[in-house]
Amino acid sequence: MSSYLALNSIHTMAAYLTVVLFSLRLLLDAVGRPNWRETPLRWIPHANDTVLLLAAISLLFVTPWMPFVHGWLTAKIFLLVGYIVAGMFAMKETRSLRVRVIASVLALVQITAIFHLAVNKPF
Repeated sequence: MSSYLALNSIHTMAAYLTVVLFSLRLLLDAVGRPNWRETPLRWIPHANDTVLLLAAISLLFVTPWMPFVHGWLTAKIFLLVGYIVAGMFAMKETRSLRVRVIASVLALVQITAIFHLAVNKPF
Protein backbone atom coordinates (compact mmCIF):
# COMPACT_ATOMS: atom_id res chain seq x y z
CA MET A 1 0.00 0.00 0.00
CA SER A 2 2.91 2.37 0.63
CA SER A 3 3.95 2.14 -3.04
CA TYR A 4 0.42 3.21 -3.99
CA LEU A 5 0.60 6.25 -1.69
CA ALA A 6 4.03 7.25 -2.99
CA LEU A 7 3.04 6.83 -6.64
CA ASN A 8 -0.27 8.59 -6.10
CA SER A 9 1.49 11.52 -4.41
CA ILE A 10 4.00 11.80 -7.25
CA HIS A 11 1.23 11.57 -9.83
CA THR A 12 -0.92 14.17 -8.07
CA MET A 13 1.92 16.66 -7.61
CA ALA A 14 3.03 16.23 -11.23
CA ALA A 15 -0.57 16.78 -12.39
CA TYR A 16 -0.84 20.02 -10.42
CA LEU A 17 2.55 21.12 -11.72
CA THR A 18 1.44 20.39 -15.29
CA VAL A 19 -1.46 22.79 -14.94
CA VAL A 20 0.71 25.46 -13.31
CA LEU A 21 3.39 25.21 -16.01
CA PHE A 22 0.85 25.23 -18.85
CA SER A 23 -0.93 28.23 -17.35
CA LEU A 24 2.36 30.04 -16.75
CA ARG A 25 3.42 29.57 -20.36
CA LEU A 26 0.01 30.79 -21.56
CA LEU A 27 0.29 33.82 -19.29
CA LEU A 28 3.81 34.63 -20.52
CA ASP A 29 2.57 34.50 -24.11
CA ALA A 30 -0.46 36.63 -23.24
CA VAL A 31 1.65 39.40 -21.71
CA GLY A 32 4.01 39.43 -24.67
CA ARG A 33 6.95 37.43 -23.33
CA PRO A 34 7.48 34.73 -25.96
CA ASN A 35 11.17 34.53 -25.03
CA TRP A 36 10.25 31.92 -22.40
CA ARG A 37 10.81 29.47 -25.25
CA GLU A 38 14.55 30.12 -24.92
CA THR A 39 14.62 29.17 -21.21
CA PRO A 40 14.33 25.87 -19.33
CA LEU A 41 10.58 26.58 -19.22
CA ARG A 42 10.57 25.13 -22.73
CA TRP A 43 11.59 21.61 -21.62
CA ILE A 44 10.68 21.41 -17.92
CA PRO A 45 6.98 20.75 -18.66
CA HIS A 46 7.96 17.82 -20.88
CA ALA A 47 10.12 16.32 -18.14
CA ASN A 48 7.30 16.79 -15.63
CA ASP A 49 4.76 15.23 -18.00
CA THR A 50 7.06 12.23 -18.42
CA VAL A 51 7.11 11.80 -14.64
CA LEU A 52 3.31 12.19 -14.61
CA LEU A 53 2.84 9.52 -17.27
CA LEU A 54 5.31 7.10 -15.66
CA ALA A 55 3.57 7.49 -12.30
CA ALA A 56 0.19 6.90 -13.96
CA ILE A 57 1.40 3.73 -15.67
CA SER A 58 3.01 2.56 -12.42
CA LEU A 59 -0.28 3.10 -10.59
CA LEU A 60 -1.93 0.70 -13.03
CA PHE A 61 0.40 -2.03 -11.77
CA VAL A 62 -0.39 -1.50 -8.08
CA THR A 63 -4.17 -0.96 -8.36
CA PRO A 64 -7.00 -3.03 -9.77
CA TRP A 65 -7.98 -0.28 -12.24
CA MET A 66 -7.74 -1.10 -15.90
CA PRO A 67 -8.11 1.18 -18.90
CA PHE A 68 -11.04 0.29 -21.15
CA VAL A 69 -12.68 -1.57 -18.23
CA HIS A 70 -13.15 1.31 -15.81
CA GLY A 71 -15.03 4.03 -17.68
CA TRP A 72 -13.62 6.98 -15.75
CA LEU A 73 -10.05 5.88 -16.52
CA THR A 74 -10.85 5.40 -20.20
CA ALA A 75 -12.39 8.88 -20.29
CA LYS A 76 -9.26 10.31 -18.65
CA ILE A 77 -7.08 8.75 -21.34
CA PHE A 78 -9.17 10.22 -24.15
CA LEU A 79 -9.28 13.61 -22.43
CA LEU A 80 -5.50 13.45 -22.00
CA VAL A 81 -5.02 12.94 -25.73
CA GLY A 82 -7.36 15.89 -26.37
CA TYR A 83 -5.45 18.01 -23.86
CA ILE A 84 -2.16 17.22 -25.56
CA VAL A 85 -3.49 18.12 -29.01
CA ALA A 86 -5.16 21.31 -27.78
CA GLY A 87 -2.02 22.23 -25.85
CA MET A 88 0.10 21.82 -28.97
CA PHE A 89 -2.17 24.22 -30.85
CA ALA A 90 -2.20 26.65 -27.92
CA MET A 91 1.60 26.79 -27.68
CA LYS A 92 2.33 27.03 -31.39
CA GLU A 93 3.56 30.55 -32.19
CA THR A 94 2.64 30.25 -35.86
CA ARG A 95 -1.07 29.73 -35.14
CA SER A 96 -3.42 32.70 -35.15
CA LEU A 97 -4.33 34.30 -31.83
CA ARG A 98 -7.94 33.13 -32.23
CA VAL A 99 -6.89 29.49 -32.71
CA ARG A 100 -4.48 29.70 -29.78
CA VAL A 101 -7.11 31.17 -27.44
CA ILE A 102 -9.71 28.56 -28.42
CA ALA A 103 -7.13 25.77 -28.03
CA SER A 104 -6.05 27.16 -24.65
CA VAL A 105 -9.62 27.22 -23.34
CA LEU A 106 -10.27 23.74 -24.71
CA ALA A 107 -7.08 22.41 -23.08
CA LEU A 108 -8.01 23.95 -19.71
CA VAL A 109 -11.55 22.55 -19.90
CA GLN A 110 -10.17 19.09 -20.65
CA ILE A 111 -7.65 19.22 -17.81
CA THR A 112 -10.47 20.30 -15.48
CA ALA A 113 -12.51 17.29 -16.61
CA ILE A 114 -9.50 15.02 -16.03
CA PHE A 115 -9.16 16.33 -12.47
CA HIS A 116 -12.90 15.86 -11.89
CA LEU A 117 -12.73 12.24 -13.06
CA ALA A 118 -9.63 11.56 -10.98
CA VAL A 119 -11.25 12.85 -7.80
CA ASN A 120 -14.77 11.49 -8.27
CA LYS A 121 -14.33 8.33 -10.38
CA PRO A 122 -18.01 8.59 -11.33
CA PHE A 123 -18.34 5.51 -13.55
